[in-house]
Amino acid sequence: MRDLAELTNPFLALWTLTFVAFVPGFMNAFLATSLLLDRRPPRRTPLSYPGVTILIAAYNEEAGLAATLESIANLNYVGEVEALVLNDGSKDRTVETFHSARKSLQLPENIDVRLLDFEQNRGKAAVLNDGLAAARHDLVCTIDGDSRLRSDSLKEIVERYLSDPPGTMAVAGAVLVRNSRASLVTAAQEWDYFHGISAVKRMQSMYHGTLVAQGAFSLYRKSALEAVGGWPESVGEDIVMTWAMLAKGYRIGYAEDAIVFTDAPASFRQFYQQRKRWSRGLIEALQRHKSLLFKPRLSTLFVWWNMLFLPLDLTFTFIFIPGLLAAALGYYWIAGPLTLLLLPLAVVWNGVIFRIQRRMFASKGLKVRRNVAGLLFYVLVYAIVMQPVCLWGYVSELTGRRKTWGTK
Repeated sequence: MRDLAELTNPFLALWTLTFVAFVPGFMNAFLATSLLLDRRPPRRTPLSYPGVTILIAAYNEEAGLAATLESIANLNYVGEVEALVLNDGSKDRTVETFHSARKSLQLPENIDVRLLDFEQNRGKAAVLNDGLAAARHDLVCTIDGDSRLRSDSLKEIVERYLSDPPGTMAVAGAVLVRNSRASLVTAAQEWDYFHGISAVKRMQSMYHGTLVAQGAFSLYRKSALEAVGGWPESVGEDIVMTWAMLAKGYRIGYAEDAIVFTDAPASFRQFYQQRKRWSRGLIEALQRHKSLLFKPRLSTLFVWWNMLFLPLDLTFTFIFIPGLLAAALGYYWIAGPLTLLLLPLAVVWNGVIFRIQRRMFASKGLKVRRNVAGLLFYVLVYAIVMQPVCLWGYVSELTGRRKTWGTK
C-alpha cells in the first residue's frame, strides 16, 4: 500500500488494496468457512406430498420444450402435479411442438400437462403472473422451457421446503449446465454453476437468506407470491421478486441436491447479454428494496455483500486487469511475482467447495466429468471477461438504457 501510494496517492492505494485483496479475501474465507460448518437438517419424508403447479414460461422454445415435458412426465413425485406451459407469443413452432410432444407423453395419473397460449409477446413476468392466477395448487414451481428435471428433483425440493424452518416461503433448486460440450463458453459455465453459484447459494441459505430464487428452478408458496404482487415487470424479475419476499420477512431456502439441467448461453454474445441482464436485475432489486440494507436479520450481510459487487467489478476492470497487463511488461505496480503466492490459498478454498459439491454429486449417482479446457478458461479467463460485462450491466441500469432480454 505504501509503495502504491507513492506512485499514485493514499486514497487510490487504499481503494485498490481494499477491493483487490481485502474484500475478496474476506468473501472467500467466509464462504469456505461457512461451507465447512454447514450442518443443515436432513430432508424429511412427509406422510403425504402436497400438490404442485409447475409454470414453464416459453418464448421460442421449440428446440428444448419436448425434452422438458418428457422430464416432467418422468417425475417420481406421488402428489398431484399440474404443469402449465405459458407460451409468450412465440414466433417459432413452440405451440406445435407442445401439441406433438403432449400426444406422445406417457403421463402418470397424477400429472397433468396443459398449454396456456398467449398470442402477444408480453414478457416473462406477465405470463408467469397469468400462470400463477390459473394455478390450482398451493405450491408453485417454475422451470425454464429448456430445462430438464431429474426424476427425483421435484420430490427433493418439496421435502427441503417441508423440512426447513418456519417462515420459509420459497426454496431455490440447484441449476446445472446441460449443454457444457456445446462450446468453450458453456464448458466454463459448467464450472461456474457447479462450483461458484451453487456454493454461494448454499452459504446464503445457511443464514436464512438465499438472495435469488431463480426462475430456472425454484419452489414457492402461492400465497407468498400473491402477497408480493407476483413477478414484477423487470429484466431481473426473479431477484426483484425474491427481495420483495425478503422484505416481507420471509425466509428463502436452497435445496442443494434438487437438480435441474439447463441450456446455458453457447455464444459469447448470448453469455454477455445474460450476465448483463443479471447485473441489471441486481440494481433493480437494490433500487426497489433499499429497506433490506437496514433490516435486522442475518441475510442483510449478503445484501451489503452484493452492494460491494459494483466497486469490486469497477476496481478489477480499471485497475487489476490493467495491472496484469502492466506486470506482463515488467511493471509490478498492482500485480507481480508475489501475487502467485495467493495460488495455494485459492487452491485450498476452491478445494473445499469442490469436495462438498462432488460429495453431493456422488450421492445422486453423478460424476464430475473431465472438463479441463473449461476449468482452465474458468480459472484463468472467466472473471476477467465477466467483470467488465457485469460492470456494463450496472452502468446500463443506473443510466436508464433500454432493457432487452437479448438471449434469443
